Amino acid sequence: MDSRDAVQEARKRGLDLVEIAPNAKPPVCKIIDYGKFLYEQKKRAHEAKKKQVTVQVKEIKFRPGTDDHDYGYRMEHARQWLEEGDKVRAAIAFRGREMSHRELGAKILKKLTGDLIDLADVEVAPKMEGYQMFTIFIPKKAKVAERKAEAQVIVEDAEVDVKEAKPDRKQGVKAKSEPKTDGDEIF
Repeated sequence: MDSRDAVQEARKRGLDLVEIAPNAKPPVCKIIDYGKFLYEQKKRAHEAKKKQVTVQVKEIKFRPGTDDHDYGYRMEHARQWLEEGDKVRAAIAFRGREMSHRELGAKILKKLTGDLIDLADVEVAPKMEGYQMFTIFIPKKAKVAERKAEAQVIVEDAEVDVKEAKPDRKQGVKAKSEPKTDGDEIF
């Protein structure tokens, strides 16, 4: 249809001629209410933003002399964050003479990589940056999807249990009972 004819048809209907796809060959136009079109576009953009997932980078810090208990504690936190879908940056800080024993830091990061291999992939291999050696882990896609599916099932089950557990409000209200005492009260 010719553009002049389209404009006349839009005026006759009391609507607007809106260009939907300007980059298409030929450009695509529709005869619609422009205000409604803008509202729907804004609504779609808002929905897309709501569904967007932001990934945080959480950090755990070690030292070359980090003991087994501290290592295990931090490793468990890293596992928890990876299960939630966040990235984990593991850093080892060296001070003074510790810089001459970088192999101790590499050993800790290698052990951490082995412990997290079932949940995470290594995004950045261990490397030195100033006085720190670090690596970055990203969660495996399949594991994150499984966790989200399990969480959804748990939430749905909890909603069903809450609906079943609600008592009827029509029953009489019980009177408050006196607090129990063991007889050893001072006052």
